[in-house]
Order: sequence, then C-alpha cells, then structure tokens
Amino acid sequence: MARAKSNPQVVLRPQDLVVLLRLALEQGPAPTYAALAAELGMTASEVHGAVERAVAAQLARKDSNGKATVIFGALRLFVQHGARYCFPATRGSLTRGLPTGYAADPLKASIKPGADPVPVWPHKNGVVRGIALYPLYPSVPEAAGRNPALYELLALFDAVRGGNARERALAIDLLEKRLRA
Repeated sequence: MARAKSNPQVVLRPQDLVVLLRLALEQGPAPTYAALAAELGMTASEVHGAVERAVAAQLARKDSNGKATVIFGALRLFVQHGARYCFPATRGSLTRGLPTGYAADPLKASIKPGADPVPVWPHKNGVVRGIALYPLYPSVPEAAGRNPALYELLALFDAVRGGNARERALAIDLLEKRLRA
C-alpha cells in the first residue's frame, strides 16, 4: 500500500500579513524576531514562520544577515488584488470593541458612518459598540494599541477586505501611499 505524500505547498496565514504590515513600517533594519513577537503578541517562532512564508511567497526577502525586508510592490499588489480573497472578512454580532475599517483613522475623516453599527474588533477594553469584524490574528487589537501606525494599516486592510466598493477604493489609495519604499 502506497503512503500518501504530504503536500509541501506553502500557504500564507493571517498572521503573515500582520507581520508584513509591521515590517513595512520599518525605516531601518528589521527588529529581531523576539522584539516583533513582543510587539505583535506572537511567539518568536510564529514571527519566524511568518517571515519564511512571506519570503517563499515573494512578499519579502532576507538580506545577508537574515533580516527581512518587505518587497513593497509585491505587498501592494497582494493587498490590492488578492488578500481580501485569502483573508475574507468574518463578521459577528453586536459587541464592544476597537473601531476598524471606515470607523478608524484614517478613513473615518473621509467616510461618515450611517445608522448601521460600525465595524469593531471585539475587545474587552473596547469603547465603541458595533458589529464584530474579527481581526486577522487574535492579538491584533493589543498590537494596534501599542503601534498607532500599525493600527492604521490594519484598519485600512479591514476596509479592503470587508468594506463596500467606495471604502475599498479609498483604503487601497491610502495603503498604496503608505506602502512605498
């Protein structure tokens, strides 16, 4: 009887995009895996795995010292055209949480909320009541609280993956401006 072979296909995971967006904010050399892990609420091995998958997907590269660098053009294309299909928005019920998508900066200045509840990441310390839009990774609300620039990128990405056509267009435009090398 022949044994089934394991599928060696590399598959991106939601935390990979969180790590890539965080690395996209770096001006200098990338922080260590341990520093990224502490900031993002992940383990160092999760961050390492995320970087390895991003390199395999050609969304990042490693320098001679093994430090990861985002390939901005590839990341912009992936976020604009593919990421919302890989990581579709998952909604829940009415809850307290942190605003995301069009309800968070920088989109909230351009889009006035209607009568419907706004999208929020469910969180115990949330101050806004809205419809749950589950984050890419469970630690996203805490990581966003530690890094306002990361919060903006993640909220914009939520508008891409879960917003209407106008919200997606505005978010993609803002993401393209922020994801330039």
